[in-house]
Amino acid sequence: MTDTRHFASDNYAAVHPEVLAAIAGADGGHQPAYGADAATAAFDEAVASVFGAEALGFPVFNGTGANVISLMALSPRWGGVVASEHAHINVDENGAPERVGGLKILPVQAADGRVTPASLSRWLGDRGDEHRAQPMVLSVTQPTELGTVYPLEDLRALVDAAHDAGMTVHVDGARIANAAAALGVGLLGACGGADMVSFGATKNGAMGAEAVIVLDAQVRARIEPDLPHLRKATMQLGSKMRYASAQLTAMLTSTGDTEDPLWLRNARHANEMAGVLRSGLEPLAGDGALRFTQDTEANAVFVEMPRTMAAQMRETYRFYDWTPGSTADTVEVRLMCSWDTEPADCEQFAALAREVAGA
Repeated sequence: MTDTRHFASDNYAAVHPEVLAAIAGADGGHQPAYGADAATAAFDEAVASVFGAEALGFPVFNGTGANVISLMALSPRWGGVVASEHAHINVDENGAPERVGGLKILPVQAADGRVTPASLSRWLGDRGDEHRAQPMVLSVTQPTELGTVYPLEDLRALVDAAHDAGMTVHVDGARIANAAAALGVGLLGACGGADMVSFGATKNGAMGAEAVIVLDAQVRARIEPDLPHLRKATMQLGSKMRYASAQLTAMLTSTGDTEDPLWLRNARHANEMAGVLRSGLEPLAGDGALRFTQDTEANAVFVEMPRTMAAQMRETYRFYDWTPGSTADTVEVRLMCSWDTEPADCEQFAALAREVAGA
């Protein structure tokens, strides 16, 4: 155990006490397995309340599983999935959508992580060509892998363009709570009219629980019979599902003396801490010692620094290199804030950065 709060990933963060309490509340006695339990029934009610009466939720173990199940449900085996070149499904899931789902990822350029309606044309011309994977699904990440957030009007325009092209739309929502908090909308609103979302909870304070959530009524009618089989076939069906469901319900609802649900409280705080961290580093950017490479719109700060500086900082903190820098002696790094990041953590990191830069 360590007292240092690192900036490598929000997966490093501890489990929120309210989630632990929910797990403990689901414990004890015998409950039917595989989702026929009281905690999963409560999760179903929470999904309907938060995402709409037409929504349908399926708890799973992790975000990769949620993405693979969603994409398999939305596309035939000969289908392709259009996504940003930076998309998690394209670069960070070890080819799981392709290896397990049998679906080709069709990447498009996205300098700031956001796909545009115009970029869909890169693949739509392959429609009807039997030699090419057919672009059937658009997958967007909200917020993006580069920490940017789709503005609501932009995301809606993108979703509409995909629908007009006959595609369905999936949202990789590993951090959808952070996007919703940044936009000042609910979780459903942050999805921009998409058909399906991989709802992430683990990065936002859960112990280990995600969910596949179908948002559109017509899509639900088409794929609902398939989803239980897909979840089992992809090894994402939990026997003691009550513990995953209890975590998800805790995230979606409010407890105690606050009206705000836990997902919002945690995400809002993480976003605010990213702002504190960026503010602490801004004097170095002004001096030219650092360079911010993306706007800080959710809970991530992207910054370019000398490689020697990154190496010295890593003697105390963990964080990820993202891409090579603009010169051979620099590197772009990603700094993630979490629900349990404190202002002092950000200030101490920034103080060390100033010390190293000064030396």
